[in-house]
Amino acid sequence: MFPRRVSMRKALLMMVMVLGLVSQAWAADIELAKKSTLEGILQRGELRVGFEAGYMPFEMTNQKGEFVGFDVDMAKEMAKAMGVKLVPVNTAWDGIIPALLTDKFDIIMSGMTVTQDRNLKVNFPSPYIVVGQTIILNPKHKDTVKSYKDLNDPKYIVTSKLGTTGEEAAKNRIPKSTYKSFESEQEAFLEVMNGKADAYVYDQPNQVVLMAQQGASAGMIFLDQPFTYEPLAWAINKGDPDFLNWLENFLAQVKNDGRYERIYNKWIKGTDWIKDIQ
Repeated sequence: MFPRRVSMRKALLMMVMVLGLVSQAWAADIELAKKSTLEGILQRGELRVGFEAGYMPFEMTNQKGEFVGFDVDMAKEMAKAMGVKLVPVNTAWDGIIPALLTDKFDIIMSGMTVTQDRNLKVNFPSPYIVVGQTIILNPKHKDTVKSYKDLNDPKYIVTSKLGTTGEEAAKNRIPKSTYKSFESEQEAFLEVMNGKADAYVYDQPNQVVLMAQQGASAGMIFLDQPFTYEPLAWAINKGDPDFLNWLENFLAQVKNDGRYERIYNKWIKGTDWIKDIQ
């Protein structure tokens, strides 16, 4: 009988220890949920979205001064699903991640490419769209440049926007070219259109818009086949599994109920909206 009593005591002790650990883990999960950005959004009644207006067709300003675009419409759907008000926060690109980390807004929805370097600072849910870098050429290169590889020579001046994956692609894929960076997409594009540079490297959706607006009528050459693979995703603070989980489920839902397709067709496939921007 004595050994059996000892065994029972050990078993009871083990059960108490296990229950204690489970309770601690449960309490920790509750505390983590309370600290989630998602909880803050719901309590505040506002979803603060950071982006840099000017990256067509993802976020820009129309003739009425309103923020519009692919990301803006997705943000509206997100706020609607949460039952809160959308608060857009227009932010300079070079400070957009620091602004997220210092609680200036809850999420970045600004056509951000997922990179390993950025992923060290922020978390990304699954990509909502995949794009790639393409090239717009000055008309004088119509018969001489057929691929980005042809630009890998110091005699070619290549432009892109500062701090973007377009800049990375220009430096890494055509390192021998003479590279010039600019603060905005429009400045980098105009440098090529005005004959001061040879090629402009940037994301395909934005290049399509620039060609429709100005490039085609000016005889610019569009090498429209992407030469990089670039998944775009929203960015949130690290250590927030609840918000990350909600975003994954939201993205899956809109991609399967017609909302994503409607927004994609309007801003990515279509160009009717351009007349409201110019």
